Amino acid sequence: MAELMLGLPVAKAINERLAPRIEALKAVGTIPKLAIVRVGAREDDLSYERGALKRCAALGIEAEVIEVCADEATTESMVSALEDLNARGDVHGVLMFRPLPKSIDEAAVCAALAPEKDLDCMTPTSLLTTLSGRGAGFAPCTAEAVVELLDFYGVELDGANVTVIGRSLVIGKPVSMMLQARNATVTMCHTHTLDLAAACAASDVVVAAAGHARTVGADAVREGQVVVDVGINWDEATGKLVGDVDFDAAEPNVRAITPVPRGVGSVTTAVLAKHLVVAAERTLS
Repeated sequence: MAELMLGLPVAKAINERLAPRIEALKAVGTIPKLAIVRVGAREDDLSYERGALKRCAALGIEAEVIEVCADEATTESMVSALEDLNARGDVHGVLMFRPLPKSIDEAAVCAALAPEKDLDCMTPTSLLTTLSGRGAGFAPCTAEAVVELLDFYGVELDGANVTVIGRSLVIGKPVSMMLQARNATVTMCHTHTLDLAAACAASDVVVAAAGHARTVGADAVREGQVVVDVGINWDEATGKLVGDVDFDAAEPNVRAITPVPRGVGSVTTAVLAKHLVVAAERTLS
């Protein structure tokens, strides 16, 4: 039976490191505040939102949700909403759920956010920091959560062969660069990769971020392997959230695996809180 790499202990460790920093901020009159911008009510967005709000409440930091009706959202209205948040001194960081509706110019909206309030690598400035390893921008919370989780469970990355499934700028590409910065040898794959299962089975660590339920099955894993499932997919048949990995098929055959839910998601919200605290601290310098 595989070791379950649960997110809760990882998040708890991050929380413990943040607690004294939050108290220090409050002592000088600064309460970190997060603004969450959501268009519509996708179930995966709502799940993340609930986790983020719960994390903020547990840490004693503030959060505000700005919900935009999907039928009313335009590029102009979204840019205006972010510009308003840029101007607010009480808001230290912003999380906007993506992807936005196809009718909206997502690149233009993301570019409207002030880089110092960009907690989840929406802006070009933050992306450059993540890909180059230089600068003050924040990495995507989920990508950073993957590395935090692997570190917590003692997974050796130096020299490891890692397969990342997914090539988005939100998770796939950033986490690949972050793992390479830790001296892992990274193979990037995607749903069009020929013989994806063989590429995964040849690696020591698999990070599944394809955005498609059960992309990774029993033929893609092997004994001694570590599998990190980043996927959050709503399964209409079961009415449950499922990952990009077929957990029941993979779990008996690997050394360690993250479940969905109870895996990367809780670490992601802890990393989001960490970024918020750093952003608040920077306003005092």
